[in-house]
Amino acid sequence: MRALLCRELGSRDGLRIESIREPTPAADEAIIEVRAAGLNFFDTLIVAGRYQFKPELPFSPGAEIAGRVVETGEALSHITPGDRVMAFIGWGGLRERVAVKTQSIIALPQGVSDEAAAALQVTYGTAYHALHDRGDLKEGESLVVLGAAGGTGQAAVELGKILGARVIAAASNREKLEFCRAIGADEVINSGSEDVKERIRELTGGRGADVIFDPVGGALTEAAFRAIGWGGRHLIVGFAAGDIPRLPLNLPLLKSASLVGIFWGEHARRDPDRHRSDMAYLLGLLQAKRINPHIYRIYTLEEAKQALNDISDRRIKGKAVITFA
Repeated sequence: MRALLCRELGSRDGLRIESIREPTPAADEAIIEVRAAGLNFFDTLIVAGRYQFKPELPFSPGAEIAGRVVETGEALSHITPGDRVMAFIGWGGLRERVAVKTQSIIALPQGVSDEAAAALQVTYGTAYHALHDRGDLKEGESLVVLGAAGGTGQAAVELGKILGARVIAAASNREKLEFCRAIGADEVINSGSEDVKERIRELTGGRGADVIFDPVGGALTEAAFRAIGWGGRHLIVGFAAGDIPRLPLNLPLLKSASLVGIFWGEHARRDPDRHRSDMAYLLGLLQAKRINPHIYRIYTLEEAKQALNDISDRRIKGKAVITFA
């Protein structure tokens, strides 16, 4: 079977499609024939060797997959060959077939495509866990989404509206801001040309933001946090800007504000029941067409390196999805 393999950390140029052995299932595993796989910013970090996890070489990038069960281990009875499923696996998804532990497998309902399922899990899972589980976002509160045109950011914009918030989307250029308005943002901030702190204060009538969703890091973190409201929650999702900010600790003290860490992948591993519940809720929203995973482009496996480059170069609005012919 075909697989995109990383044999050396540091550069995407070393990624190669190779022929490898097909997997066989352990007792508590199923073999999934991958129809679609979602890519995320952290896939570029894993390949570069700059992520908190370093898989054993060689490995395949791709944390989220959707497809069809073709074989099951002897201990499985609730999953059968032919079932359409999705799974979050951390890495290893850019292969034609993958062995997956049963606790990570979620059945797909009718009407949900493989491509949409592959684009749903990480971005919407992270955003919902951040806003609902960790940020306690309430109806009527103000939500600032940094990096709002990216995959996780656009999910936070859509889910923020569903949860009843007034959503202020920040992105780096006019084209991205138009995208943010199209997916439901109430107000927008051009983080490439405007003073983010002053604009948040202006758009919240001087009260400051109740919740800040931050997958960007860098200089934007402190600028946004200085405009947080009393008792606000700043959700630390990631550091797409590359720099991990060093925030003066007198700032959260003076606002009685909270810095809240969001590690969705570890949450999904440690609390599989809550993860399943969240995914069921999100799949229901998808079936009802209340959310729409925005797929920037569907790439073939041969184009996966280009997809990772597009993510790294911030050309993508929404998600990149790989499909297998």
